[in-house]
Order: sequence, then C-alpha cells, then structure tokens
Amino acid sequence: MVSALGVTLAVLAACGLAAQALTIRLATREGRANDALLVVIGVNVVVLFPLAFALDPNPTVTPRSIAAFAAAGIVGTILGRALFYEGIKRVGASRAEPVKASMPLHATVLAVLFLEERVTGAQVAGIVLIVAGIALVSREQAATDRAAGNETPWHGLLLPLAAALFFGMEPIFATVGFEEGTSVPMGLAIKTAAALVVFLGYLRWKGALPTRASVPAGALKWYLLAGVASTTFLLAYYAGLSVSRVSVVVPIMQTSPLIVVVISALLLRKVETVTPRLVAAACVIVAGGITVTLTG
Repeated sequence: MVSALGVTLAVLAACGLAAQALTIRLATREGRANDALLVVIGVNVVVLFPLAFALDPNPTVTPRSIAAFAAAGIVGTILGRALFYEGIKRVGASRAEPVKASMPLHATVLAVLFLEERVTGAQVAGIVLIVAGIALVSREQAATDRAAGNETPWHGLLLPLAAALFFGMEPIFATVGFEEGTSVPMGLAIKTAAALVVFLGYLRWKGALPTRASVPAGALKWYLLAGVASTTFLLAYYAGLSVSRVSVVVPIMQTSPLIVVVISALLLRKVETVTPRLVAAACVIVAGGITVTLTG
C-alpha cells in the first residue's frame, strides 16, 4: 500500500514539474522570467504556510534550521528557478527541462567534494549518459536554429545547466534543517517565505518590481498556473519521500523531461520544435539521472 501511494505521489510530482516547465514556457512568450518567478514563489507561500501550521501546529524551529532552509530557498527557489525560467524563455521547455534533469550529476559531484562520498562505477556510467545527453541536446538546438535561420545565444543551454547545479545544492541545506527536527511542511514554508522576502528585496533594489500594468494580459494566468504546478510538485515530492523510498520516488520524478517533450510535440507545435534527436537526448539524460540516483 505504501509503495503504491509512493509511486502515485512520484507520478504526480513528475506531472507537476512538467506542468511548471510548460506553463512557464507559455508565460514567458510575452512576460518576463522574473515576474513569473515572483508569482510562483508567492503562490508557494500562500498555500504552504497555512498548510504547514495546520499539519504542524507546534513546530520545532531553531535558528540553525531557519538559516538552513533560508539558504535552500536562496539557492534552489531563487537562483535555481530564475536560471531555469530564463532558460525556458530562451531555448524552450523541451530543451531546458532535459538539461535541468542533469541535477543528479551536480549532486554527486558536490557530495564527492564536500561530503567525501565515493563514486561507484555505475554512477560514472550514469554521469557519462547525462553528459552525452546534454551534448546531444546542444547539437540538436544548433541544428534546429540553423534550419530555422535563427541564432540562439550560445549560453542558452548553460542557464538550465547552472539551474541544475543550484537545485543540486538545495537538498544539502534542507538536510541540515531537517536534522534540527523541523517538519517537512514547516521547512518548505520557511524555504519559500525566505525566498520571497529576499527576491522582493532584490527586485526593489533593482527598481524592477512588477506592476499590474507591466504584466501582459495573457501572461498572468500562466504565472498563476505555474505557481499551482510548482506547489503541487513540492507537496507530492516531499509527501512521496515520507511514505516511500528515495529509490522509488526520485527515478519516477526524473521522467518529467519525457512528459514535457511529448506534450510539446503534441500541443505546442507552434511554440516548440521537437525532433527525434531531441527525444533521444531526453531519454539518454533521464536514463543517466535514474542510474546515478539508483546507484548512489
């Protein structure tokens, strides 16, 4: 029963991730990535804070856990998402999502550097698959651009790749917070609230706070839908981890790039160009990510 529930939640998390990427793609056709990020974090906070206190009315919170979850919010919720959303705007969801799925590669490298973990032969094979898949996505992007007479900036694919690095750092800080005894709902609430405060401060310092007039009429609904999708992913992912094994939840969640590619090919033909080479590259990256996760 627990296993079936864990699988169901993992599938829901994968769908949430895919829906977030696709709605951000539609939102950033006219809107700005930073505006989308602000709305998404706002939706996270509005949903997660009341839920956290409802599920954990007497939370265990320490200065160390607050600092840890705040750091997780800065590297994952702000930096990771900002780079990912901008990457989606520049190269499309069907390319950015598979590259972002290289997160296990970064998490493994960080674990070796900072936690002195050892890498197995199977993990090395998975890392090779991830790198090969990213190279295929890069070649496919260049070929598609040449055929269409367009020129995507060379660093377009580096944005989701850098996002994967920051997403890989987030669990390290979150683990420190959970070790203090803080619950998952409260940890998520602190993480997203800290991210919202810091990001609002940054936008105000830059003089880039959005106004209702600055948001394109057709973009706001996609911003809000992306926020719902992001919140669904967070809740399903952490709930899945609480009732099932990492080796069950994470590999299923890692299939989200394939969902993005399929939906882009079927429903977003005017927005995304999906080629057989891109599908193959996404499969290679997903296989690499699952291999690294299962053998870690």
